[in-house]
Amino acid sequence: MATPHLVTTHRVDTAIGRRAETARSFTITNTLKLDAKSELDALERGLLAPAASIPPKFFYDALGSTLYNAIVLTPEYYPTRTEAAIFEQYRSEIAQTIGTGKQFVDLGSGDSVKAEKWFASLKPSRYAAVDISETAARDALERLASNADAPTLAGLITDFSRVLDVKAVMSDAPALFFYPGSSIGNFLPDEALWFLKQIRAHCTAPGSGLLIGVDAKKDSARLDAAYDDALGVTAAFNLNTLRHVNDLLGTDFDVRDWQHRGFYNEALGRIEMHIEARREVTVKVRGAARRFVQGERIHTENSYKYAPEQFAALLVEAGFAAPRCWQDARGDFSVFYADAQVA
Repeated sequence: MATPHLVTTHRVDTAIGRRAETARSFTITNTLKLDAKSELDALERGLLAPAASIPPKFFYDALGSTLYNAIVLTPEYYPTRTEAAIFEQYRSEIAQTIGTGKQFVDLGSGDSVKAEKWFASLKPSRYAAVDISETAARDALERLASNADAPTLAGLITDFSRVLDVKAVMSDAPALFFYPGSSIGNFLPDEALWFLKQIRAHCTAPGSGLLIGVDAKKDSARLDAAYDDALGVTAAFNLNTLRHVNDLLGTDFDVRDWQHRGFYNEALGRIEMHIEARREVTVKVRGAARRFVQGERIHTENSYKYAPEQFAALLVEAGFAAPRCWQDARGDFSVFYADAQVA
């Protein structure tokens, strides 16, 4: 049986002089609403598990999104500005490598600003914003739609960390998948390979490919600082997850009972973020009571770091051609473009 989709159509009108002209209309397909109960059930199971966890997608309520935007401005957090600098320095070269006129599939689109900066050089025929937040996607598409020169626009609200299926917003044209920000690092390595294989499976038209940003391995002190900044913005971002869970599940977490822990696990090659109990505390989780001892942690995020050759090999294993790679002068961050090997 086909999965049902909730589809809404939006039309944006702009006034030009005395004339009102329709700039663009777009559709948003929402598959996330249909899975809300299972998502909350999984969240409950994670909290009640012996090693408690909260998936990182629950960082992003309204306050969490605002705090994340503040994190990227802290001096310690280098990934966002380093990736942006690579894009700016090599934009023409990267665009020449990719080619123009493809449909642009933006995974984790957010405000779509990163993607929009590519429109002039890549001239996409279609732009698909794929995000877990309908509010963010709608706001971004409405802004883009106000430009009469915008490509064809569509939005898909889904949780692609579970299964990637974006065919509902794709055409038959060659596709450029865009996955910046080293979000691939949130997956375990075997999950990252599985996710890359799913992207590759969507690249059915010759000329399709993937443009992706990946954080590199480096000195652990710099990584520790990036995820535990002096101002405490990352700590607030992590702790706010408890407030969000309270809203979603009716739990009674008190953030004053908890503290942020963020550090680089060199043996596993990943940043880990946890929320640690300052004292023994019991939390109501729906009909259950979950006791946490002092020092017990709730695991909220991993962020794996990859040497360039390590991630290039992962792309090839997923079915892509050997990629091109661009880095900053210090080698802190890598941007890869990989063509899909379409027979």
